[in-house]
Amino acid sequence: MMRHVRSHLRILSSLFMVFVLGTVTYVLSQGSTQAPTGFDTPTLTTNPGSQSVSNGFPIPAPDTFAANQATFEEVDGLEEGLGPLYNAQSCVACHQNPVTGGISQVTELRVGHNDAAGNFVNPSITINRGQNTVPNRSLVNDRAICAEAQERTPGSENIRTFRTSLNTLGDGFVEAIDSNTLLAIANNQPFRSGGRISGEFIQVPVLEAPGRIRGGRFGWKNQHASLLSFSSDAYLNEQGISNRLSPTDTTTVCKTTIDPEDADNDIDRFATFMRATKAPPVDDVLLATSNAQAGQQLFSNIGCNICHVTSITTAPPGTVINGGAFVVPAALGSKVVHPFSDFLLHDVGTGDGIVQNGPADTADKMRTAPLWGVRTRDRLMHDGESLTRNEAILRHAGEATFVINNYRSLSTSQKNQLITFLNSL
Repeated sequence: MMRHVRSHLRILSSLFMVFVLGTVTYVLSQGSTQAPTGFDTPTLTTNPGSQSVSNGFPIPAPDTFAANQATFEEVDGLEEGLGPLYNAQSCVACHQNPVTGGISQVTELRVGHNDAAGNFVNPSITINRGQNTVPNRSLVNDRAICAEAQERTPGSENIRTFRTSLNTLGDGFVEAIDSNTLLAIANNQPFRSGGRISGEFIQVPVLEAPGRIRGGRFGWKNQHASLLSFSSDAYLNEQGISNRLSPTDTTTVCKTTIDPEDADNDIDRFATFMRATKAPPVDDVLLATSNAQAGQQLFSNIGCNICHVTSITTAPPGTVINGGAFVVPAALGSKVVHPFSDFLLHDVGTGDGIVQNGPADTADKMRTAPLWGVRTRDRLMHDGESLTRNEAILRHAGEATFVINNYRSLSTSQKNQLITFLNSL
C-alpha cells in the first residue's frame, strides 16, 4: 500500500536552503559541482551509440555506454516476446527528440471510471470477442500482435486521457536526489506561497527491493522511484515484454513465448543507459540575450519557480538509495542540476482523474513537468494538447492560480520575455 508522507519523514540534518535570485536551491553537501549537460546521444542507424558521450557513470563490464544505448534503441519482435499488447517496439520509439532518450510527441491512452463513492477504478477490458479480459489496468494499448487481442475503450470508462512520453535524459541525477530533499521542498512551498501551493510527496514501491518504498519521482503520477522500476514497468506495459520484476504478461491471447521474456535482463541496460546520460542543456546563445535574462527574472518574480524549482543538488556519492539496491556513484553524487521541477504532485487544474501508486487525492494531481529541454517539445502539458507556451501557462489553475494571475498582469512585452526564457531551456 502507498503511504502519503509529508511531515513524518525525518529531514536530514545536513539539509539547508539558500536563496539565489529568488529561487530556492536545495543543497545536501559542500563541494557540489554542476552536472554535465548536452544532447550527446545521437540516434544512428550505423554503429548506434558510437558517437555518444556519457556523464561518466561507471558501466559494468562487458557493457559499454554505446552498447546500452543500442539496446535502448533495439527493435523487438515476436521472438523477443513483443506483446500481445503493446504501444511501441523499442524504448527509442517513444523517447527520441532531439536525441535518444529525449522527449516525444508520442502519447499513451489511459482510461477508467469512478465508483459511487467517487473513487477511481481501474477498468477491466474484454478482448477476443469477449472471451478474455485484461483486468485492473488503466492503460489501453494501441497495438496488439493479433486482431483478437486488440483493446478498445468501453463506453463505461468515462475518464479518458492521453499522456505524452517523458524525457529520460539526466534522469540518473533525478534518481540520485534524496527523498528528504523533495520532502523539504514540499514542506517549504506553503510558506513561500502564502499557503496556496502545497506539493504532495508520495512514497511508492521499489520493484527491485521488495517491501521497500521511496519517494516517487518518475512518471506523470510519480508512480516510480527508481529507473530500474521504471524500465521494468515500461518494458511490460509499453512493449509487452515481461521481465524479472514484472514477470507476467497482461494477457495470453496469441502469446507464444514463455514468461519472463527478458532473458538478457535488458531492463538493467535501459536503466544504466538513462543513469549515464547528461542532463538536457540550455540554449546558451538565447539565454544570454537581454530578453531571456529579463524573462528569467520574471519567472522567479511571479512565482513560477515555487514548483518549477531551478536548482537541486543530488545526494552525496556513496548514499544508498532505492531500498538498498543502488549506491549513488561519484558521477551522479553531489551534482547541481537545473530541472525546473520539484518532482511533486500538484493540482493545477489539469488533473486527468487517474490514480496510480498514490492515494485517492492524487487523481486530479500531476507531477510538475521538468522544463529542462522543453524547447525541444512542440506539444505541451501532460496530454500534449497545449501547442504554445502562452496556452500552456494560461491552462494552469488550482494551486497555480495566483501565479497565473501574476502572469496575466504582465505586459505583452514582459510575457514575451518570459516565453523567450522558456525557449532557452
